[in-house]
Amino acid sequence: MKIEFPYTLNIPPPNMARSIISFFSFLSILSLLTLTPAVSALPLSTSSRWIVDESGQRVKLACVNWVSHLDTVVAEGLSKQPVDAIAKLIVSLGFNCVRLTWPLFLATNETLAAVTVRQSFQSLGLLDSISGIQSNNPALVDLPLLKAYQAVVSSLGSNNVMVILDNHLSKPGWCCSNTDGNGFFGDQYFNPDLWITGLTRMATLFKGVSNVVGMSLRNELRGPKQNVNDWYKYMQRGAEAVHSANADVLVILSGLSFDTDLSFLAKRPVNLTFAEKTVFEVHWYGFSDGQAWQSGNPNQVCGQVYNNVKRKSGFLLEEGFPLFVSEFGADQRGTNVNDNRYLNCFMAAAAELDVDFALWTLVGSYYFREGVVGMEEYYGILNWDWSDIRNSSLTQRLSVLQSPLQGPGLSQSRMHKIIFHPATGLCLLKVGFLGPLK
Repeated sequence: MKIEFPYTLNIPPPNMARSIISFFSFLSILSLLTLTPAVSALPLSTSSRWIVDESGQRVKLACVNWVSHLDTVVAEGLSKQPVDAIAKLIVSLGFNCVRLTWPLFLATNETLAAVTVRQSFQSLGLLDSISGIQSNNPALVDLPLLKAYQAVVSSLGSNNVMVILDNHLSKPGWCCSNTDGNGFFGDQYFNPDLWITGLTRMATLFKGVSNVVGMSLRNELRGPKQNVNDWYKYMQRGAEAVHSANADVLVILSGLSFDTDLSFLAKRPVNLTFAEKTVFEVHWYGFSDGQAWQSGNPNQVCGQVYNNVKRKSGFLLEEGFPLFVSEFGADQRGTNVNDNRYLNCFMAAAAELDVDFALWTLVGSYYFREGVVGMEEYYGILNWDWSDIRNSSLTQRLSVLQSPLQGPGLSQSRMHKIIFHPATGLCLLKVGFLGPLK
């Protein structure tokens, strides 16, 4: 089956579309299939640019990022809600997958791994959070940190949520800057040999845990030491180590410059001993382009940025590799013009390319971030106390992206064309009317 896109993201000039978000500039014509999330036959593998299950059916990773790499080294929100309730909420929001972050030292520093959840919070003076975890997750509060991490993965598995283990950084804390010592091989906290050890231990620990479907080798490589030769040297070593320890998981490789650049792969592909398990990841935010969305014509900026993303990473789809947009997101209060305009462009591109993705973030607030207790996360899909959705319009807009639109094994019944409007997540039923996808 061929998906047709007569409207591209090569956005028309300003004299053709002057509005903030020109309606027809962002329409993508899609062939609508029976949009139902698949129950996957695990483990997963790759078939050309698609991620597929054991039966060869396409499985679209529709993930949300759940932070577990900050100073406490505990999955955020456990002081606000029971872990099982959070897992069920993830499912109710249409996500089938979580990108669960972890710091390298959790797997390589035995002293840290043995610290209990209670002790970790006590060391930071977070007594209210201890009370919250004691109330909402009493079975976790006295577990060692590594066991608590495993318990979160287990709860997600009990709710049929797939997990991608993301090595976000080495030293627990907020990520990321060029000078935080976590950016590239050889930095203060980024010893390549220790990193290989940590990846191997985590891959081994979760071997046989069926809902752990992938491992992301390292988040946002960056900083003054970054270079292509070391990228190949160490990322290929890391990939081989993970696959050797756990051949079931997808091996996910990130790029340079805060995971915005994989362009070097166009001339020099990776050389790995295994096949059908390699996925590449990229990040795409509005702030990656400064204030261009607010200061420039949104249609022109969209065309320019989209073409740049295709040049730096999107070309991998055409070369037969899955591309996982492992971080994207926007200020969900709706007041950030730059983010609002970027998100419309991103939604159109994500629909047209039908990429796997992970929204940043599930988290409505943090226990402790950058010295601030209880900091609110306005990119979070949940509100401050994790009790409700921050912005219901976003979940509506995401719903069409959460199901596969293309790929092997999809039913061709009820196939017809729709016009998808990324600013609302609705489809054009007839001229002048918008309605939800059904």
